[in-house]
Parts: sequence; structure tokens; C-alpha cells
Amino acid sequence: MYTAHGKKDQKDVLLDQHAILVKKLAYQLKAKLPPSVELDDLIQAGMMGLLDAVNRYEDTHGAQFETYAAQRIRGAMLDELRSSDWLPRSIRKNMRDVENAISQLEQQLGQSPTENDVAKKLNMSLAEYHEMLGDCSGHQLIYYEDFHEADSGEHFLDRFQTDHDNDPIKGLLIGDFKDALIGAIDSLPEREKILLGLYYEQELNLKEIGAVMSVSESRVCQLHSQAVARLRANLREKSWTGAV
Repeated sequence: MYTAHGKKDQKDVLLDQHAILVKKLAYQLKAKLPPSVELDDLIQAGMMGLLDAVNRYEDTHGAQFETYAAQRIRGAMLDELRSSDWLPRSIRKNMRDVENAISQLEQQLGQSPTENDVAKKLNMSLAEYHEMLGDCSGHQLIYYEDFHEADSGEHFLDRFQTDHDNDPIKGLLIGDFKDALIGAIDSLPEREKILLGLYYEQELNLKEIGAVMSVSESRVCQLHSQAVARLRANLREKSWTGAV
């Protein structure tokens, strides 16, 4: 295996050999994102991640270069997504409306509301609600701006964050947030719980999940958006009540 500290031609070999890995990872990530995200932007960011991996890699790390490079490539792509406002504000507003409706209905009903319940709460037909969920593909559980809500100066995720000096995401994952998230997932309707497992644990794309669940790819997209909205609504409620 070549090292990143070898000759320039050795670095070039590593770049050439693993350029296809960048495209592979970009296509996998793109399948989970809305159409507004450009594949070329992901590939460009991934190539920068690969170059960084080539420059940093040492055989003494004890890991195969491809494994190490994949981590750097994915990280570079995610950094690119975080740095750009790739989910339109109108979509985020729509999903906040869904989250608020779900939260209010859960308090009223004492259980997870159905899609019909949420649509009615939003004064929409079920078809209109499904269309909105489909438009909101790419909705995430956590956004970096979630830690700084303009209106109140504090967002519900701040309630889970105890160490603001370090990476806020890492801080969440080692604190009460992780336990709260596990509880929120357990409270999801069974179909949405299965979907998240296939999506995040098995890393299947929407088409593959549709085949497993015997529904269309667009339906998987809708259910995923709704599941994320339920999780955010659940976590928001726990943060205000202290029930973590």
C-alpha cells in the first residue's frame, strides 16, 4: 500500500484508484437527498476529502486506505451540505408546521396521530399532506442552526447540550439526547420504525426500501419525512418537560 508521504506519483495513483469511490459514495448520499442537491457538488467535495485522505494517510494507522478515505470523503460531503442552505426555507417552515401539528395532536390524543389526523389539523386533504411530505424529502433530525433559534435565542436542542465548547452534534450523541432519541424511535408507529432501521442501519436507498415494504419509492419518501417530523416533535416535548 502506498503512503501519503511517498512520492508525488504515488499520491496520484491513490487519487486515480479511488476516484470511483467518490462517485459511488456521492450517488449513495444523493439518493437520500432532495433534487435541489447537485451530484457534481457532492463529487467535488468528495474529491477534496479524498485529497485530504491521501495527504494525511499513514500505513501506521493500521487501517486500509479505502476505509480511511471513505470516512474522509463522507465527512467532506456532509460538511458541504451543512455549509449550504440546500433545503429551502419554505420546506423547513412546512415541516415545522407538521411537527407542531403532531405535537399538539399527541397531547390531545395521548398517542401518535394518524396521517389523516395531521392532514385535518393542517386543514389539508390527505393527498395535499402526502404531496407536502414528498416535497420535504431530505428533512433531517438535526440542523446546525437548530442550536440558535432567532426568535427565542434558544432552541430545544440546546436543552440537551451541556458542553458548548465542543462539537454540538458529538455532545448530543454522548448525553441525554441519545437516550431521548432511542425513546422517541421506540414510540414511532411500527412501519415508520422499520423504515428508519432500513434507511439508517441497513443503509438501503428509497427504492430498495420500497421493495422491502411493498410500497412506492415516493411513499417511502413521505413516510420518512413524517417519521423525522414525529421524532423532532417528540424530542422538543421531552426537552421542555425534562422527561429524558
